[in-house]
Amino acid sequence: MIQLATLATVAYYKFGVLAMWLQTDAGEVGWDPISLWKQMGWLARIVVIILFIMSAWSIGVMIDRYIAFNAARKQSRSFAPQVAGALRDGKIDEAIRVAERNKKSHLAKVVTAGLQEFKAHGESSDIPGEQIEASKRALERAEAIVHAELKRGLGGLATIGSTAPFVGLFGTVVGILNAFRQISAQKTSGLGAVAGGISEALVTTAIGLFVAIPAVMMFNYFTNKVEAFDVEMDNSSSELIDYFLKRSGRR
Repeated sequence: MIQLATLATVAYYKFGVLAMWLQTDAGEVGWDPISLWKQMGWLARIVVIILFIMSAWSIGVMIDRYIAFNAARKQSRSFAPQVAGALRDGKIDEAIRVAERNKKSHLAKVVTAGLQEFKAHGESSDIPGEQIEASKRALERAEAIVHAELKRGLGGLATIGSTAPFVGLFGTVVGILNAFRQISAQKTSGLGAVAGGISEALVTTAIGLFVAIPAVMMFNYFTNKVEAFDVEMDNSSSELIDYFLKRSGRR
């Protein structure tokens, strides 16, 4: 019983000393952004700066694409019934003017190219079917150009989403190396010797994930939007070609 009491007393004393040691060492590390920045080495700071630049660029792309896609969707909804009514009445010039008033619409850009080519070829050529083929090629070119415009910036967004975790991982490796260097310099393995390096490693990892996750999510979202726009442009082109065939047949 006396031995058990002695061991309990010693254990209590040891745990008390350990708790005081951890509290003292942990107090040397500040966890607010300014303190964490001051504790970082120059290489880790470069990693954080790169990650913030990547984050700012990805946010800029997200805002730009969101505004562009919303404008395209809004103008296309008003453009489609107007141009359909003009074509139903055989007013190609009016349809072109309607398309030119909706320059942010992806459908308007494609339809304008087809209508202008059909009109120009109809006035300059009498070869049967040639103006239909020329209009079809013009529609395909316009679709390719609009598709590239819609995807502008999405490649960089995908690159950021896939590389930001590895940039953060590089900062993690740097932080761990700094922790071991501090252990070697201080000749001790206490928490105070490694706290700075560990905090540096965790912060860079967290920032890398913070940059990558929204970039990947928004890249998938915008990619689905572009695919939906492509389907709408294909349908519009097909309907316009059918209209040209019917118009040529009536003529």
